[in-house]
Amino acid sequence: MADSNGKRNLLIIGAGGVAQVTAHKAAQWKGEFGSIHIANRTLSKADAIVASMKDKGHDIEVGTHALDAMDAQAVADLIRKLEAGIVINVGSAFINMTVLQGCIDAGAAYIDTAIHEEPDKICETPPWYANYEWKRREAVEKAGITAILGAGFDPGVVNAYARLAEDEYFDRIDSIDIVDINAGSHGRYFATNFDPEINFREFTGTVYSWQDGAWQSNKMFEVGREWDLPVVGKRTAYMSGHDEVHSLSARYPQADVRFWMGFGDHYINVFTVLQSLGLLSEQPVTTAEGQDVVPLKVVKAVLPDPASLAPDYEGNTCIGDLVKGETDGQAGEVFIYNVADHKAAYDEVGSQGISYTAGVPPLAAAVLIARGIWDVKRMANVEDLPARPFLDLLGEMGLPTRVIDAEGDHPI
Repeated sequence: MADSNGKRNLLIIGAGGVAQVTAHKAAQWKGEFGSIHIANRTLSKADAIVASMKDKGHDIEVGTHALDAMDAQAVADLIRKLEAGIVINVGSAFINMTVLQGCIDAGAAYIDTAIHEEPDKICETPPWYANYEWKRREAVEKAGITAILGAGFDPGVVNAYARLAEDEYFDRIDSIDIVDINAGSHGRYFATNFDPEINFREFTGTVYSWQDGAWQSNKMFEVGREWDLPVVGKRTAYMSGHDEVHSLSARYPQADVRFWMGFGDHYINVFTVLQSLGLLSEQPVTTAEGQDVVPLKVVKAVLPDPASLAPDYEGNTCIGDLVKGETDGQAGEVFIYNVADHKAAYDEVGSQGISYTAGVPPLAAAVLIARGIWDVKRMANVEDLPARPFLDLLGEMGLPTRVIDAEGDHPI
């Protein structure tokens, strides 16, 4: 599935804030691909992304297509029609399995940015990947395609940070603490930085971490600590359940693997009220008028669209891995991280920094597949693949990696 020059056609599925970043980056790196396409359930949203690309001066023709990505056959049919060789899934996590199946059936490489979710289930039994994507490993290998899972920032880049620590710093890794701090401000009373439905689902279930060789469980906001990080300074972060813990624990079973996310008091207060009132439930309720509604979907409908936050967003994010381990019998630690700027992201691609950090990495993964470096013809999480090519390319794309080690704070 390639054009006359032997380059693979690219299909981006989804048209939210993250998809906009991915599409803009695809335009910047168009020489790596054949034709470029965007598909979404609502065609006008895909068209709006193309319009935003033209507003930024990209001289490129991008095809847009209406697609029900919950229909694996429809996904496969579109892939075949477009002769797409690489598919980037930056839609909802609810469509992972159907898009993956469509890629298997049509013979296209697959990339996503999060674990699959079912709308009526929250926080499933770990390791979560084993409930869905990992069950298709044999089918992916039999089809002879590459499927890269969790290739956003977290999961994704932070997984590569762990692999970099394994490859270049330690003989044995003892702990991986992933820290995600958004020190930006959007000026709204309350909003989420990406799809509210997916965002809230991360924090309403059990917090799973991998410690002492076993899965441990806590409640959200039960375990917190202060972190002193580059650029953003001292921030409180809470141990949270997150995608990458489920795969990293499989590669590093001897290590403690935890995920920490920063929250301000205001966010915690609003979240607690919503949850206490049952408004974050994914289970339908019946109103007095006899209408069946899902409370979480109602909350999503009244909150600001995450994409609308971008013009007013200011400040920085800092996301990284604190990795501790041993080399030649000596204990040590490194902090591998990235700092992104919300305003700079908006100026470049019209999106805020959270979308930017999530949307650039899957395009980098697509480039590495197109170049053959990551075209492994099997299913892999990011930590299963060489980290250096990925992180070096991300630096070229606008997400440079730095490390604090015994030599100080410097680029990798």
